[in-house]
Amino acid sequence: MAQEFRLPDLGEGLTEAELVSWAVAVGQTIELNQVIGEVETAKALVELPSPYPGVVEELLVAPGATVPVGTPIIRIATDAAIEEAPVRTPVLVGYGPEAAAESKRARRRSVGPETARPETARAEAVRPDRRRPDASPAARLTARERGIDLAVVAGTGPSGAVTRNDVESYAGSTEPAVSPEPSESLPRETRTPIRGVRKQTAVAMVRSAFTAPHVTEFVTVDVTRSVELLERLRDLPEFEGLSVTPLSLVAKAMIVALRANPSLNASWDEENQEIVTKHYVNLGIAAATPRGLVVPNIKEAQSLSLVELCRAITELTATARSGKADPAQLTGGTVSITNVGVFGVDAGTPILNPGEAAILCLGSVGKRPWVHEDELAVRWVTTLSVSFDHRVVDGEQGSRFLSSVAAMLHDPASLLAHL
Repeated sequence: MAQEFRLPDLGEGLTEAELVSWAVAVGQTIELNQVIGEVETAKALVELPSPYPGVVEELLVAPGATVPVGTPIIRIATDAAIEEAPVRTPVLVGYGPEAAAESKRARRRSVGPETARPETARAEAVRPDRRRPDASPAARLTARERGIDLAVVAGTGPSGAVTRNDVESYAGSTEPAVSPEPSESLPRETRTPIRGVRKQTAVAMVRSAFTAPHVTEFVTVDVTRSVELLERLRDLPEFEGLSVTPLSLVAKAMIVALRANPSLNASWDEENQEIVTKHYVNLGIAAATPRGLVVPNIKEAQSLSLVELCRAITELTATARSGKADPAQLTGGTVSITNVGVFGVDAGTPILNPGEAAILCLGSVGKRPWVHEDELAVRWVTTLSVSFDHRVVDGEQGSRFLSSVAAMLHDPASLLAHL
């Protein structure tokens, strides 16, 4: 019998998703829980496992299409031999083979030259075994944008996985050298559909900017001692293999400063007309990814040591950039931090993450002329800024918070006194 797999509810109130790519083709035999494709929600890139074993009968949704939850996306002719075998529990709750099959006949749809789709024929020519190449989500996205079959790309990642750099290198090696064409032949405009993370970011930023009255304050501080401390920490065995950066130290100082300034770790409840102060810190880390800006958060960050915080930041940003952050990691934040300094920018005026009262911004850390002990010297200097919701946070509270963070970075010994 034929089974239709409907786009499942992926949680967190998401009502639709974009089908990024299919990992199977019409006529292909698939197993239970085999990955059949990838969908992109407003919050994450998610692999879909098949809830049925059998033969792909029809792909009902084309890549690039955005469909509501519950829409049939693929039709699978279930295989009798597999149906009679012991069935494992499928990954997605609420989907799977029927306990009693209505039919024991194997239905394998033959795909000949007269019925095969062009894309299926091309895939068969390159990948006759029909196995899905091991590749990162960023690599799959880049390959889809450039029209490259991952099966022909040599992978250099772990266990031979294809990385984004592998795809870009392959594209560069296969593009024929062409002479520049006159500018008149180039398109004057490019239109990109607004969807996925970009759509969610736009909605969130507009809602935040026109709901919460933003105030942004700045402070420039000598962080030479913090830079020296980070250099010593990198040599310690406890920090081996971790990315020990100014962001880690700023995040720790921020968490400590929130103890004396809890209003910045709060939210405005419009419906109940209450200010909700959080006595825990779910620290959001703004991360630029190939899919756009995402802000995954570290749960219960106030309970982490500096070593644990460095590890959490490293792992979380890597997960987010690979497109593997799940909805739970992208929701529930209480306060955020963004690092524009990695782009060589001195300072910024960040917009609040919706539902939060503050976001701290770290600018570039560099050597500058500075008056130190009444003499002009070259010191490591950075600019910090904080944007806060003026409904929740008064100017005095915001100023004290920013001044406290700056003081701990100027003299990290004062930060250690609070640990």
